[in-house]
Amino acid sequence: MEIKLIETEEEYDNAIKRIDLLFDAPKGSSEAKEVEILVLLVNKYEEENYPIDEPDPIEYIKIRMEEMGLKPTDLVPFIGNKGNVSKVLNRKRSLSIEMIRNLHNGLGFPLDVLISEPKNLSVAK
Repeated sequence: MEIKLIETEEEYDNAIKRIDLLFDAPKGSSEAKEVEILVLLVNKYEEENYPIDEPDPIEYIKIRMEEMGLKPTDLVPFIGNKGNVSKVLNRKRSLSIEMIRNLHNGLGFPLDVLISEPKNLSVAK
């Protein structure tokens, strides 16, 4: 198979089929190297043609809570009292700078995600 940039859906499908065919190739073999290159090309095509939006800060917090086995009460040291945690998770209150710093420093949540604009925030005005 000629290896080149993937530019069409047909080329993408063919690359996926080729990866499936060669996936268990012995490490260090020419087939294994071909799979590595094809995976890079497929990833590039997917990034350009099927971008995935980053979750908003609230969604990110919920996802990480599930992954880390955290309950809302576990966020009290980072967000404040239980009422604040509830308001943030239910999109009734936005994250403050202090909450963002605490979540970043305490739980390692990335600043760029935490400072992004939350979707569907229903803060009373």
